[in-house]
Amino acid sequence: MAWRNRLERAITGQHEAISAFAQDLIRIPSENPPGNRYPECIGRVAGELDRLGLAHQVLPAPGFPDRPRSNLLAFCGEGERTLYFHGHCDVVPAQRPEQFQPRVRDGVLHGRGSADMKAGLAAMIYAAWLLRELGAPVRGRIGLCVVVDEETGGLGGSRQLQEAGLLGQGGVAMLTPEPTSGVVWNANRGAVTLRVTVLGRAAHVGLQHQGVNAFEGMVEVARALQALKAEVERRRTGYRIEPAAAAGSILMLGGLVEGGTNFNVVPERCSFTLERRFNPEEDFAEEKARLLEVLDGQRRRGIGLEVEILQECRSSGVAEDQPAARVLASTIEEVTGRRPAFEMCPGSLEIRWYAERGIPAFAYGPGLLEVAHGPEERVELAEVYRHTLIYALYALNLLGD
Repeated sequence: MAWRNRLERAITGQHEAISAFAQDLIRIPSENPPGNRYPECIGRVAGELDRLGLAHQVLPAPGFPDRPRSNLLAFCGEGERTLYFHGHCDVVPAQRPEQFQPRVRDGVLHGRGSADMKAGLAAMIYAAWLLRELGAPVRGRIGLCVVVDEETGGLGGSRQLQEAGLLGQGGVAMLTPEPTSGVVWNANRGAVTLRVTVLGRAAHVGLQHQGVNAFEGMVEVARALQALKAEVERRRTGYRIEPAAAAGSILMLGGLVEGGTNFNVVPERCSFTLERRFNPEEDFAEEKARLLEVLDGQRRRGIGLEVEILQECRSSGVAEDQPAARVLASTIEEVTGRRPAFEMCPGSLEIRWYAERGIPAFAYGPGLLEVAHGPEERVELAEVYRHTLIYALYALNLLGD
């Protein structure tokens, strides 16, 4: 209780700084896709760490000459045992340009990235800094990991750190401040996203016998995939998720559909996307292979098609009674007075990168998922400050003497 009170007083003294930092990040339109203004956004994070006296590394990601990418790592404390606070600074594209003009009204911060997750970044950074400033008895380190490309699968972000051997070194747990609507996400679905393009031959409608109708071929391919869809969507996860209807495995067809050049021309090309979302109990490699085999079967039937993999993400899950999960739950209860529910995230999450290394990983952050990508994205500043306290206490409870 003594440490909670000390931290609470210290965070109260930093309300203005936390809010100002979050607003500065929101002003930078780090939209993904395509990956705009990443160096500026990472640079603003680095500048805040410089101001706070926290040493850090900015690590350029190779292979992106047109839109440079870099990630950031910083550590507070000493020793091998590390609790990672991990966040991303890219945001989904705005519906309106003014979303990058943050505003505070009645204690609520509005703007693109306010919930997902620039205010959460500010909370995790200030939590780590205040523990150091107050000399908290932490045995080990807090790792601050700020990445890009989370919104499109992590190719230039977490994957780069993973391939460089820098992700999760010495990790005993990981927490990411996604807007989880008050629950803890201890699991996530995996994903394979494909663009399937069916190839035909153009011809005037009056001479359609000379053409090959790519749309009709696309319909045949979709029918074959619907048979797989009917099978996989009968499966249910054992992890908690609300509502119950969301527990099923997913194969969604036609998120984006394109094709044809005019109403009186046999379409030469037609494409559609498909999203295969795996529950943690399903084997990623096996399910991906089954998906590709359906498409290969259509090729063998004589349908010309091309397949482009747009995204791959693995699923993950951590038991609710795992020790780091229990400490997180008790810490949240200590601050909020309520034991949090654990649920599976309906999408993919950065926790998967750490789970692959055997590190228990969770998402818990300020804000509501339902507004995160929308035109009215917002977060209550009181929730941001409360989560700053929870993050600091979690580190102290997990790593403290």
